[in-house]
Amino acid sequence: MNLLILGGTKNLGRHVVEAALRDGHEVTLFNRGRTAPHLFPEVRRITGERAAPDALAGAEWDGVIDLSGLLVHDVRRSAEVLRDRVGHYTFMSSIAVYADKVLPGQTEDAALLSWPPDAPENVFTMDLYGPSKVRAEQLLTTRYGDRTAAVRSGFVVGPYNPDFGNWGEALATGGTLECAARPDQPIQWIDARDLADFLLLVTINRLPGPFTAVSSTWRMADLLDAWHSVVPADLPIDWTPEVDRFHLPHDGSNDGTFQLANNRAVAAGLRLRPPTASARDYLHWIRQGNTPPPPPH
Repeated sequence: MNLLILGGTKNLGRHVVEAALRDGHEVTLFNRGRTAPHLFPEVRRITGERAAPDALAGAEWDGVIDLSGLLVHDVRRSAEVLRDRVGHYTFMSSIAVYADKVLPGQTEDAALLSWPPDAPENVFTMDLYGPSKVRAEQLLTTRYGDRTAAVRSGFVVGPYNPDFGNWGEALATGGTLECAARPDQPIQWIDARDLADFLLLVTINRLPGPFTAVSSTWRMADLLDAWHSVVPADLPIDWTPEVDRFHLPHDGSNDGTFQLANNRAVAAGLRLRPPTASARDYLHWIRQGNTPPPPPH
């Protein structure tokens, strides 16, 4: 297939491009050309800004995977330009879209956050992150109908990605495993390579969304033990709530966010590797001289 990828050179994006090329697809990248411009010299590149994607008006693609749709304004513009130029539009969304942060077992049909009155569509704040993803999903559904899918994920782990990066560094250097969460706190995640494969699957098969692409729910202490198990050293663990690099509310007010149902995505073909595989690969990646990137938001 002929695929357009919005973004594609950092974090999750590079895994999506690698998966697409591995499977023999033709790839075009649209981004500003500022992040890792040396990557993927064999693919076609269109340089431009998300806010002004008019450069995309001169071609057609079988599908688009939107990895950089942070502002509603930008998603609206790309949706308009590409409406008659792509067969399917796959949007990288977030589990932050769900309105209820406490109820466990929510499916894709659960209530979503509403858009605040008079909120700007061209300005990003963390308060608008969840509502912006909801609004973007809705405008894409309005324009594309069943030709669009939203893939909702949370923590994305693995090489080139920031989540749990402090654990990877601790494993590689013999440092402290910091975890500002309750040991019994529920947690879900997904390896970036599994998410990339699923985004590609949804696009190639033109599946309508949404999909919640996360692991099953684990206890935080059990996940930490799984990561810890890939090295023989008995590393110290710090559960201090004030640790800056990984913080979740201790009062249960966000527990439902990491007890979501992933049945629909699994039935569609989502495959999930065990956490020890992600930990082992992250450890190897860091020992090769790499550094976990900072969180994107």
